[in-house]
Amino acid sequence: MTSTGNATQVTTCRVCGGQDWQPVVSFGDLPLADSFLEPSDSYDAEPRYPLGVICCRSCRLMSLTHVVDPEVLYRTYPYTTSDSEMMTKHMQRVVEICGDRFGVTAGSFVVEIGSNTGSQLKAFQKAGIRTLGIDPALNIVEVARRRGVETLPDFFSVETAASVKEKYGAPRLILGRHVFAHIDDISGVVEGVRSMLDPDGLFAIEVPYVVDMLQRNEFDTIYHEHLSYFGVGTLATLFERHGLKIVDVERLPVHGGSILVFAGLADGTWATRPIVEELIAGERAFGLDKDGTYEQFALNFASIKEELVSLIRGLRADGKRIVGYGAPAKGNTLLNACGLGLDDLEFCSDTTEFKQGKVLPGTHIPVRAPSEVAVDEVDYYLLLAWNYSEEILKKEQAFLAKGGRFILPNPTPSVVPSQA
Repeated sequence: MTSTGNATQVTTCRVCGGQDWQPVVSFGDLPLADSFLEPSDSYDAEPRYPLGVICCRSCRLMSLTHVVDPEVLYRTYPYTTSDSEMMTKHMQRVVEICGDRFGVTAGSFVVEIGSNTGSQLKAFQKAGIRTLGIDPALNIVEVARRRGVETLPDFFSVETAASVKEKYGAPRLILGRHVFAHIDDISGVVEGVRSMLDPDGLFAIEVPYVVDMLQRNEFDTIYHEHLSYFGVGTLATLFERHGLKIVDVERLPVHGGSILVFAGLADGTWATRPIVEELIAGERAFGLDKDGTYEQFALNFASIKEELVSLIRGLRADGKRIVGYGAPAKGNTLLNACGLGLDDLEFCSDTTEFKQGKVLPGTHIPVRAPSEVAVDEVDYYLLLAWNYSEEILKKEQAFLAKGGRFILPNPTPSVVPSQA
Protein backbone atom coordinates (compact mmCIF):
# COMPACT_ATOMS: atom_id res chain seq x y z
CA MET A 1 0.00 0.00 0.00
CA THR A 2 1.02 3.62 -0.59
CA SER A 3 0.16 6.09 2.18
CA THR A 4 -0.89 9.72 1.69
CA GLY A 5 -1.80 11.51 4.92
CA ASN A 6 -4.60 9.52 6.56
CA ALA A 7 -5.40 7.56 3.37
CA THR A 8 -3.49 4.55 2.04
CA GLN A 9 -3.66 3.38 -1.56
CA VAL A 10 -4.64 -0.26 -2.05
CA THR A 11 -2.12 -2.27 -4.06
CA THR A 12 -2.75 -5.86 -2.86
CA CYS A 13 -6.12 -7.62 -2.69
CA ARG A 14 -7.25 -8.16 0.89
CA VAL A 15 -8.97 -11.43 -0.09
CA CYS A 16 -6.52 -13.31 -2.34
CA GLY A 17 -3.30 -11.28 -2.35
CA GLY A 18 -3.58 -10.51 -6.07
CA GLN A 19 -2.30 -7.29 -7.64
CA ASP A 20 -4.02 -7.31 -11.03
CA TRP A 21 -6.66 -4.59 -10.66
CA GLN A 22 -9.28 -3.41 -13.12
CA PRO A 23 -10.09 0.31 -12.65
CA VAL A 24 -13.87 0.73 -12.36
CA VAL A 25 -14.89 4.29 -11.46
CA SER A 26 -13.45 7.29 -9.61
CA PHE A 27 -15.41 10.08 -7.95
CA GLY A 28 -12.34 12.20 -7.20
CA ASP A 29 -11.47 13.55 -3.76
CA LEU A 30 -14.56 13.60 -1.52
CA PRO A 31 -15.14 14.31 2.18
CA LEU A 32 -16.06 11.48 4.52
CA ALA A 33 -19.74 10.68 4.04
CA ASP A 34 -20.58 10.87 7.75
CA SER A 35 -18.46 13.94 8.57
CA PHE A 36 -21.32 16.40 9.16
CA LEU A 37 -20.15 19.93 9.87
CA GLU A 38 -21.24 22.85 11.98
CA PRO A 39 -22.38 25.80 9.83
CA SER A 40 -19.44 28.08 9.04
CA ASP A 41 -18.42 30.99 6.87
CA SER A 42 -15.66 28.86 5.36
CA TYR A 43 -15.13 25.14 4.81
CA ASP A 44 -11.68 25.43 3.24
CA ALA A 45 -10.14 23.10 5.84
CA GLU A 46 -12.61 20.26 5.22
CA PRO A 47 -10.59 17.04 4.70
CA ARG A 48 -11.08 15.13 1.45
CA TYR A 49 -9.82 11.72 0.42
CA PRO A 50 -9.71 9.84 -2.91
CA LEU A 51 -12.87 7.80 -3.55
CA GLY A 52 -12.99 5.24 -6.32
CA VAL A 53 -13.34 1.51 -6.86
CA ILE A 54 -11.21 -1.16 -8.49
CA CYS A 55 -11.83 -4.86 -9.09
CA CYS A 56 -9.40 -7.73 -8.46
CA ARG A 57 -9.21 -9.83 -11.59
CA SER A 58 -8.20 -12.92 -9.56
CA CYS A 59 -11.05 -13.19 -7.02
CA ARG A 60 -13.31 -10.33 -8.23
CA LEU A 61 -13.33 -8.42 -4.99
CA MET A 62 -14.48 -4.86 -5.60
CA SER A 63 -12.42 -2.58 -3.38
CA LEU A 64 -11.98 1.10 -2.73
CA THR A 65 -8.80 2.50 -4.19
CA HIS A 66 -7.80 4.02 -0.82
CA VAL A 67 -8.29 3.14 2.85
CA VAL A 68 -8.81 5.95 5.36
CA ASP A 69 -7.32 5.40 8.82
CA PRO A 70 -10.03 3.65 10.90
CA GLU A 71 -9.12 5.81 13.89
CA VAL A 72 -10.32 8.78 11.81
CA LEU A 73 -13.49 6.98 10.70
CA TYR A 74 -14.73 5.14 13.76
CA ARG A 75 -13.54 6.30 17.16
CA THR A 76 -16.37 8.85 17.21
CA TYR A 77 -19.07 7.59 14.89
CA PRO A 78 -22.35 9.33 13.99
CA TYR A 79 -24.19 6.38 12.46
CA THR A 80 -26.65 4.55 14.69
CA THR A 81 -28.68 1.51 13.70
CA SER A 82 -32.07 2.50 12.33
CA ASP A 83 -35.09 1.78 14.52
CA SER A 84 -37.43 1.85 11.52
CA GLU A 85 -40.16 -0.75 11.27
CA MET A 86 -38.36 -2.39 8.35
CA MET A 87 -35.06 -2.76 10.23
CA THR A 88 -36.75 -3.98 13.40
CA LYS A 89 -38.45 -6.73 11.42
CA HIS A 90 -35.20 -7.51 9.62
CA MET A 91 -33.25 -7.95 12.84
CA GLN A 92 -35.94 -10.25 14.18
CA ARG A 93 -35.69 -12.23 10.94
CA VAL A 94 -31.94 -12.65 11.51
CA VAL A 95 -32.65 -14.10 14.97
CA GLU A 96 -35.21 -16.52 13.50
CA ILE A 97 -32.87 -17.73 10.73
CA CYS A 98 -30.07 -18.35 13.22
CA GLY A 99 -32.42 -20.23 15.54
CA ASP A 100 -34.38 -22.27 13.00
CA ARG A 101 -31.45 -23.35 10.82
CA PHE A 102 -28.53 -23.48 13.23
CA GLY A 103 -29.91 -23.97 16.72
CA VAL A 104 -28.88 -20.55 18.05
CA THR A 105 -31.56 -20.55 20.73
CA ALA A 106 -32.02 -19.79 24.43
CA GLY A 107 -28.80 -20.35 26.35
CA SER A 108 -26.53 -19.89 23.31
CA PHE A 109 -23.77 -17.28 23.32
CA VAL A 110 -23.66 -14.71 20.48
CA VAL A 111 -20.91 -12.16 19.85
CA GLU A 112 -21.51 -9.30 17.43
CA ILE A 113 -18.63 -7.43 15.81
CA GLY A 114 -19.49 -3.79 15.10
CA SER A 115 -22.56 -4.05 17.31
CA ASN A 116 -23.34 -0.32 17.25
CA THR A 117 -26.10 0.60 19.73
CA GLY A 118 -26.94 -3.04 20.35
CA SER A 119 -30.26 -3.23 18.51
CA GLN A 120 -29.50 -6.59 16.91
CA LEU A 121 -28.22 -8.04 20.17
CA LYS A 122 -31.34 -6.82 21.99
CA ALA A 123 -33.34 -8.94 19.54
CA PHE A 124 -31.21 -11.97 20.46
CA GLN A 125 -31.60 -11.20 24.16
CA LYS A 126 -35.39 -11.33 23.83
CA ALA A 127 -34.96 -14.95 22.69
CA GLY A 128 -33.05 -15.78 25.88
CA ILE A 129 -29.64 -15.67 24.20
CA ARG A 130 -26.52 -14.45 26.00
CA THR A 131 -24.79 -11.67 24.08
CA LEU A 132 -21.65 -9.58 23.87
CA GLY A 133 -20.98 -6.64 21.55
CA ILE A 134 -17.63 -5.38 20.27
CA ASP A 135 -17.46 -1.90 18.74
CA PRO A 136 -14.65 0.69 18.52
CA ALA A 137 -16.86 3.81 18.66
CA LEU A 138 -16.67 5.04 22.24
CA ASN A 139 -19.78 7.21 21.97
CA ILE A 140 -21.83 4.35 20.52
CA VAL A 141 -20.64 1.85 23.15
CA GLU A 142 -21.99 4.06 25.92
CA VAL A 143 -25.41 4.07 24.26
CA ALA A 144 -25.39 0.26 23.97
CA ARG A 145 -24.40 -0.18 27.59
CA ARG A 146 -27.22 2.09 28.75
CA ARG A 147 -29.58 -0.18 26.80
CA GLY A 148 -28.38 -3.21 28.72
CA VAL A 149 -26.08 -4.65 26.04
CA GLU A 150 -22.62 -5.50 27.36
CA THR A 151 -20.19 -4.08 24.79
CA LEU A 152 -16.40 -3.92 24.58
CA PRO A 153 -14.99 -0.63 23.18
CA ASP A 154 -12.43 -2.10 20.79
CA PHE A 155 -11.61 -3.12 17.23
CA PHE A 156 -11.92 -6.87 16.69
CA SER A 157 -8.61 -8.72 16.33
CA VAL A 158 -6.95 -12.07 17.10
CA GLU A 159 -5.99 -10.61 20.49
CA THR A 160 -9.55 -9.48 21.18
CA ALA A 161 -10.84 -12.92 20.20
CA ALA A 162 -8.47 -14.67 22.63
CA SER A 163 -9.45 -12.35 25.47
CA VAL A 164 -13.18 -12.82 24.85
CA LYS A 165 -12.91 -16.60 24.59
CA GLU A 166 -10.95 -16.82 27.84
CA LYS A 167 -13.40 -14.62 29.77
CA TYR A 168 -16.76 -15.54 28.22
CA GLY A 169 -16.26 -18.89 26.48
CA ALA A 170 -16.55 -19.91 22.82
CA PRO A 171 -19.57 -18.38 21.05
CA ARG A 172 -22.12 -20.39 19.12
CA LEU A 173 -22.44 -17.49 16.67
CA ILE A 174 -20.17 -14.60 15.74
CA LEU A 175 -22.11 -12.00 13.77
CA GLY A 176 -21.02 -9.03 11.71
CA ARG A 177 -23.95 -7.10 10.23
CA HIS A 178 -22.85 -4.49 7.70
CA VAL A 179 -19.45 -4.14 9.31
CA PHE A 180 -17.34 -6.73 7.48
CA ALA A 181 -17.24 -4.58 4.35
CA HIS A 182 -15.78 -1.76 6.49
CA ILE A 183 -12.70 -3.72 7.58
CA ASP A 184 -9.34 -3.65 5.78
CA ASP A 185 -7.65 -6.54 7.57
CA ILE A 186 -10.42 -9.05 6.94
CA SER A 187 -7.89 -11.90 7.02
CA GLY A 188 -7.03 -10.93 10.59
CA VAL A 189 -10.71 -10.86 11.51
CA VAL A 190 -11.36 -14.29 10.00
CA GLU A 191 -8.33 -15.71 11.82
CA GLY A 192 -9.66 -14.26 15.06
CA VAL A 193 -13.10 -15.70 14.37
CA ARG A 194 -11.71 -19.18 13.64
CA SER A 195 -9.67 -19.20 16.85
CA MET A 196 -12.69 -18.15 18.89
CA LEU A 197 -15.54 -20.24 17.47
CA ASP A 198 -17.14 -23.18 19.18
CA PRO A 199 -16.43 -26.34 17.06
CA ASP A 200 -20.07 -26.31 15.96
CA GLY A 201 -20.20 -22.53 15.85
CA LEU A 202 -20.85 -20.24 12.90
CA PHE A 203 -19.56 -16.95 11.58
CA ALA A 204 -22.36 -14.93 9.95
CA ILE A 205 -21.79 -11.75 8.00
CA GLU A 206 -24.33 -9.49 6.36
CA VAL A 207 -23.01 -7.37 3.51
CA PRO A 208 -24.44 -5.48 0.53
CA TYR A 209 -24.58 -7.88 -2.41
CA VAL A 210 -22.39 -6.74 -5.27
CA VAL A 211 -24.75 -8.26 -7.85
CA ASP A 212 -27.62 -6.09 -6.59
CA MET A 213 -25.33 -3.07 -6.49
CA LEU A 214 -24.26 -3.54 -10.11
CA GLN A 215 -27.72 -4.48 -11.42
CA ARG A 216 -29.47 -1.55 -9.74
CA ASN A 217 -26.71 1.01 -10.35
CA GLU A 218 -26.33 1.69 -6.63
CA PHE A 219 -23.16 3.73 -7.03
CA ASP A 220 -23.98 5.81 -3.96
CA THR A 221 -23.31 2.81 -1.69
CA ILE A 222 -19.65 3.54 -2.43
CA TYR A 223 -18.11 5.70 0.30
CA HIS A 224 -14.97 5.71 2.42
CA GLU A 225 -16.34 3.36 5.10
CA HIS A 226 -17.30 0.65 2.59
CA LEU A 227 -13.92 -0.79 1.66
CA SER A 228 -15.17 -4.01 0.01
CA TYR A 229 -18.09 -5.12 -2.18
CA PHE A 230 -18.61 -8.87 -2.08
CA GLY A 231 -20.06 -11.69 -4.10
CA VAL A 232 -20.55 -15.17 -2.63
CA GLY A 233 -17.73 -16.57 -4.77
CA THR A 234 -15.28 -13.98 -3.46
CA LEU A 235 -16.26 -14.73 0.13
CA ALA A 236 -15.86 -18.46 -0.53
CA THR A 237 -12.28 -17.79 -1.66
CA LEU A 238 -11.58 -15.77 1.49
CA PHE A 239 -13.00 -18.32 3.90
CA GLU A 240 -11.31 -21.28 2.22
CA ARG A 241 -7.94 -19.55 2.67
CA HIS A 242 -8.58 -19.46 6.43
CA GLY A 243 -10.01 -22.88 7.20
CA LEU A 244 -13.70 -22.00 6.92
CA LYS A 245 -16.42 -22.88 4.42
CA ILE A 246 -19.68 -21.20 3.46
CA VAL A 247 -22.61 -23.39 4.49
CA ASP A 248 -25.61 -21.16 3.79
CA VAL A 249 -26.62 -17.83 2.24
CA GLU A 250 -29.83 -15.84 2.57
CA ARG A 251 -30.63 -12.99 0.18
CA LEU A 252 -32.25 -10.03 1.91
CA PRO A 253 -33.88 -6.80 0.66
CA VAL A 254 -32.29 -4.39 3.17
CA HIS A 255 -29.85 -1.65 2.12
CA GLY A 256 -30.55 -2.08 -1.57
CA GLY A 257 -30.01 -5.86 -1.52
CA SER A 258 -27.83 -7.78 0.93
CA ILE A 259 -26.67 -11.30 1.66
CA LEU A 260 -26.43 -13.02 5.04
CA VAL A 261 -23.59 -15.54 4.69
CA PHE A 262 -22.95 -18.33 7.21
CA ALA A 263 -19.54 -19.98 7.45
CA GLY A 264 -18.39 -22.84 9.67
CA LEU A 265 -15.10 -24.61 10.25
CA ALA A 266 -13.94 -26.40 7.09
CA ASP A 267 -13.79 -29.71 8.97
CA GLY A 268 -16.95 -28.97 10.94
CA THR A 269 -20.27 -30.80 10.96
CA TRP A 270 -22.35 -28.29 8.98
CA ALA A 271 -23.33 -29.40 5.46
CA THR A 272 -23.30 -26.85 2.65
CA ARG A 273 -26.77 -26.03 1.34
CA PRO A 274 -27.35 -26.03 -2.46
CA ILE A 275 -28.09 -22.28 -2.47
CA VAL A 276 -24.36 -21.57 -2.09
CA GLU A 277 -23.32 -23.09 -5.42
CA GLU A 278 -26.50 -21.79 -7.07
CA LEU A 279 -25.56 -18.21 -6.19
CA ILE A 280 -21.94 -18.66 -7.27
CA ALA A 281 -23.14 -20.06 -10.60
CA GLY A 282 -25.55 -17.13 -10.92
CA GLU A 283 -22.67 -14.70 -10.35
CA ARG A 284 -20.72 -16.28 -13.19
CA ALA A 285 -23.79 -16.09 -15.44
CA PHE A 286 -24.23 -12.42 -14.51
CA GLY A 287 -20.63 -11.75 -15.51
CA LEU A 288 -18.85 -10.98 -12.23
CA ASP A 289 -15.74 -12.56 -13.75
CA LYS A 290 -15.77 -10.28 -16.82
CA ASP A 291 -14.29 -6.78 -17.16
CA GLY A 292 -17.25 -5.64 -19.25
CA THR A 293 -19.66 -5.90 -16.32
CA TYR A 294 -17.72 -3.28 -14.38
CA GLU A 295 -17.17 -1.10 -17.43
CA GLN A 296 -20.96 -1.02 -17.88
CA PHE A 297 -21.43 0.00 -14.24
CA ALA A 298 -19.18 3.02 -14.81
CA LEU A 299 -21.12 3.95 -17.96
CA ASN A 300 -24.40 3.62 -16.05
CA PHE A 301 -23.14 5.97 -13.35
CA ALA A 302 -22.23 8.60 -15.93
CA SER A 303 -25.68 8.29 -17.49
CA ILE A 304 -27.52 8.53 -14.15
CA LYS A 305 -25.46 11.56 -13.17
CA GLU A 306 -26.37 13.36 -16.39
CA GLU A 307 -30.07 12.45 -16.15
CA LEU A 308 -30.44 13.32 -12.47
CA VAL A 309 -28.68 16.67 -12.73
CA SER A 310 -30.73 17.58 -15.82
CA LEU A 311 -33.99 16.61 -14.10
CA ILE A 312 -33.31 18.54 -10.90
CA ARG A 313 -31.97 21.66 -12.60
CA GLY A 314 -34.85 21.65 -15.05
CA LEU A 315 -37.33 21.58 -12.16
CA ARG A 316 -35.44 24.34 -10.37
CA ALA A 317 -35.53 26.45 -13.51
CA ASP A 318 -39.32 26.03 -13.45
CA GLY A 319 -39.40 27.42 -9.92
CA LYS A 320 -39.88 24.11 -8.09
CA ARG A 321 -38.57 23.71 -4.56
CA ILE A 322 -36.51 20.55 -4.09
CA VAL A 323 -35.38 19.14 -0.75
CA GLY A 324 -33.41 16.04 0.20
CA TYR A 325 -35.32 13.34 2.07
CA GLY A 326 -32.91 11.91 4.61
CA ALA A 327 -29.22 12.68 5.04
CA PRO A 328 -27.63 9.20 4.84
CA ALA A 329 -24.00 8.53 4.01
CA LYS A 330 -25.01 7.23 0.58
CA GLY A 331 -26.80 10.51 -0.09
CA ASN A 332 -23.58 12.41 0.40
CA THR A 333 -21.82 10.25 -2.18
CA LEU A 334 -24.69 10.81 -4.59
CA LEU A 335 -24.71 14.59 -4.17
CA ASN A 336 -20.95 15.07 -4.26
CA ALA A 337 -20.33 12.61 -7.10
CA CYS A 338 -23.07 14.21 -9.20
CA GLY A 339 -22.00 17.78 -8.44
CA LEU A 340 -25.32 18.73 -6.84
CA GLY A 341 -25.32 21.41 -4.14
CA LEU A 342 -27.06 24.33 -2.47
CA ASP A 343 -28.29 25.71 -5.78
CA ASP A 344 -30.13 22.43 -6.35
CA LEU A 345 -31.40 21.35 -2.90
CA GLU A 346 -32.47 23.96 -0.35
CA PHE A 347 -31.96 21.63 2.62
CA CYS A 348 -32.28 18.00 3.72
CA SER A 349 -34.81 16.69 6.21
CA ASP A 350 -33.57 13.95 8.56
CA THR A 351 -34.83 12.38 11.79
CA THR A 352 -31.33 11.87 13.27
CA GLU A 353 -30.87 14.47 16.01
CA PHE A 354 -27.09 14.44 15.66
CA LYS A 355 -27.35 15.65 12.06
CA GLN A 356 -29.97 18.34 12.59
CA GLY A 357 -28.57 21.88 12.57
CA LYS A 358 -25.42 20.74 10.79
CA VAL A 359 -24.52 20.82 7.10
CA LEU A 360 -23.74 17.96 4.75
CA PRO A 361 -20.08 17.22 3.99
CA GLY A 362 -18.88 18.66 0.72
CA THR A 363 -22.13 20.26 -0.41
CA HIS A 364 -22.79 22.11 2.87
CA ILE A 365 -26.55 21.74 2.44
CA PRO A 366 -28.23 22.35 5.82
CA VAL A 367 -30.03 19.53 7.67
CA ARG A 368 -33.37 20.22 9.32
CA ALA A 369 -35.67 18.17 11.52
CA PRO A 370 -38.86 16.96 9.77
CA SER A 371 -40.91 18.88 12.35
CA GLU A 372 -39.39 22.10 11.02
CA VAL A 373 -40.49 21.46 7.44
CA ALA A 374 -43.87 22.76 6.33
CA VAL A 375 -45.66 20.74 3.65
CA ASP A 376 -45.99 23.75 1.37
CA GLU A 377 -42.22 24.36 1.47
CA VAL A 378 -41.54 21.36 -0.73
CA ASP A 379 -42.57 20.46 -4.27
CA TYR A 380 -40.17 17.53 -4.72
CA TYR A 381 -38.18 15.36 -2.34
CA LEU A 382 -34.99 13.80 -3.70
CA LEU A 383 -35.14 10.46 -1.90
CA LEU A 384 -31.57 10.09 -0.67
CA ALA A 385 -32.61 7.37 1.79
CA TRP A 386 -33.97 5.29 -1.10
CA ASN A 387 -33.23 2.01 0.70
CA TYR A 388 -36.29 2.82 2.86
CA SER A 389 -38.41 3.95 -0.08
CA GLU A 390 -41.35 1.61 0.50
CA GLU A 391 -41.66 2.64 4.14
CA ILE A 392 -41.14 6.34 3.37
CA LEU A 393 -43.68 6.51 0.55
CA LYS A 394 -46.24 4.84 2.79
CA LYS A 395 -45.47 7.31 5.59
CA GLU A 396 -45.69 10.36 3.29
CA GLN A 397 -49.11 9.72 1.78
CA ALA A 398 -50.32 13.13 2.97
CA PHE A 399 -47.47 14.87 1.12
CA LEU A 400 -48.25 12.93 -2.05
CA ALA A 401 -51.98 13.57 -1.67
CA LYS A 402 -51.35 17.33 -1.57
CA GLY A 403 -49.44 17.22 -4.84
CA GLY A 404 -45.91 16.50 -3.67
CA ARG A 405 -43.56 14.23 -5.59
CA PHE A 406 -40.51 12.09 -4.92
CA ILE A 407 -37.45 11.75 -7.15
CA LEU A 408 -35.89 8.28 -6.99
CA PRO A 409 -32.24 8.20 -8.13
CA ASN A 410 -31.91 4.54 -9.12
CA PRO A 411 -31.81 2.22 -11.00
CA THR A 412 -32.48 5.22 -13.25
CA PRO A 413 -33.84 8.61 -12.15
CA SER A 414 -37.64 8.62 -11.95
CA VAL A 415 -40.45 10.63 -10.37
CA VAL A 416 -43.13 9.14 -8.12
CA PRO A 417 -46.19 11.16 -9.21
CA SER A 418 -48.40 13.03 -6.80
CA GLN A 419 -51.79 11.71 -5.85
CA ALA A 420 -53.51 15.09 -6.07
